[in-house]
Amino acid sequence: MSTGRTPPRGPRGGGWPHRSARTDQLIRTLLRRRKEPLAIEEVTVVDKPGMRRAVAATAVGNTMEWFDFGVYAYVAVTLGRVFFPADDPATQVVSTFATFAVAFLVRPLGGLVFGPLGDRIGRRRVLSTTMIMMAVGTFGVGLLPGYSEIGFAAPLLLLACRVVQGFSTGGEYAGATTYIAEFAPDQRRGFLGSWLDFGTFIGYSLGSGLVTVLTATIGETGMVDWGWRVPFLVAGPLGLIGLYMRLRLEETPAFQQEAERAAEAAEAAEAHGDTVPIEEARQSGRGRLKEIFTRHWEAMLICMGLVLLYNVTNYMVTSYLPTYMTSTLGQDATTAQVLVLGTMLFVVLAITVVGRGSDRWGRRPLFLFGSLGLVALAIPAVLLIRAGGVLMPAIGCLILGAMLVTFAGTSAATLPALFPTRLRYGALSISYNLSVSLFGGTTPLLASWLVATTHNTLVPAFYLMAAGVIGLIATLFLHETAGKPLRGSGPMVETEEEARTAVAESRTEAGRHARDVWIRLRHPWAGAGHREEEDEE
Repeated sequence: MSTGRTPPRGPRGGGWPHRSARTDQLIRTLLRRRKEPLAIEEVTVVDKPGMRRAVAATAVGNTMEWFDFGVYAYVAVTLGRVFFPADDPATQVVSTFATFAVAFLVRPLGGLVFGPLGDRIGRRRVLSTTMIMMAVGTFGVGLLPGYSEIGFAAPLLLLACRVVQGFSTGGEYAGATTYIAEFAPDQRRGFLGSWLDFGTFIGYSLGSGLVTVLTATIGETGMVDWGWRVPFLVAGPLGLIGLYMRLRLEETPAFQQEAERAAEAAEAAEAHGDTVPIEEARQSGRGRLKEIFTRHWEAMLICMGLVLLYNVTNYMVTSYLPTYMTSTLGQDATTAQVLVLGTMLFVVLAITVVGRGSDRWGRRPLFLFGSLGLVALAIPAVLLIRAGGVLMPAIGCLILGAMLVTFAGTSAATLPALFPTRLRYGALSISYNLSVSLFGGTTPLLASWLVATTHNTLVPAFYLMAAGVIGLIATLFLHETAGKPLRGSGPMVETEEEARTAVAESRTEAGRHARDVWIRLRHPWAGAGHREEEDEE
């Protein structure tokens, strides 16, 4: 006999038959376990003194690295006269930048060695090693005899020093960004990470500023005779300071937690006997490399695109622009040096502001803004630089500086977040250094060769536009990471109160998620209103 009601339908029809209260409670429990709330032990409260030491020590390493780059870019013409035959000034400049680029070609090898090693033995030990090697390589350049004294052995020795620098740098930037990212609270990772590149441009400004002062004081003749050695010899004391600071560092909380998990996994594998080789292979350098290239190739491509965008702009402005303005455009050397130095000071002043902005607005919007701006403004900027005088080139340099600081203030927080903790140093080292070697470090060489071949002084603008297009494509595939924990790590906060708040919010979110799914299961006709909220979560 019909009761006038439609019988309940099964899951395929969108409804559920009547259940007991006990069954309902069981389903609620199972649903809640689908999205477990945080435990207080999973939230790391950052040690503030340790965080400050981490930022300072890594920034000093970058300062020294880019002190060398600033010096090398500003004395490129002088080094050409000292280390290469005097047949053709243009050939001397290209030869100098070729030596500059060779150092970048060995950076992937350094990344392959130091990156996985940093994931196995720790970030701190590797960063101390790279600091020593950078200091030795840079200091050694200042001691080399010139071509007039030992002939072709001079450029070969210069090349050897640059190879040492390049090999050590292969583990430097990726390790430094990884170290800061793993020490920084989630809500301030952009601001704290920007101090790393603050050190980059401080180092460049110090190096280029020292060369500018020396050139103005002793003239070009004095620079060729002996003045070019002074900036390289200064790297010795800088390296000792940086090494002292790095030896006082502790290992990052994320690496310590990952090491504990790996030890527990190894114990569990040993208990089963036959699974030990599998776990050992997973933890070995070869096993990590295989995992990086097979499981994280998409993140590597995104990383390489963003690194290309940043470093082509960076090396175009910092390394090639002084030579472009003097050798190609025939502008006064001191004026060109002061303009580029002023651009670097602008970047220094703005970079932490951009880093803080990335915490508020997100990394992705800033990369989109910078890449689109580079495509639209590269030609106007180079036209202004070509105009001559002081005012127009200054405006052109500032336009390029504004695009550069957009990438510089955001990269250190964006790139490490692409990879999980156990592979972060290695994956970032490999992808970063491949991109820098192929596209970043070769920028001065290719730009100078293209200008000399085509006789088109707008080549730097076209080069920058191409980098902007590639960076834009990479940014479109980038997921927003601002304010979120790093992959493979729990939340990082600054205070105990923030930790308790994070746990409470996690419990609320887990309960709301279970409630919404429960409503959709029991009452699908009423779940539509909750669907959008659930998808956002």
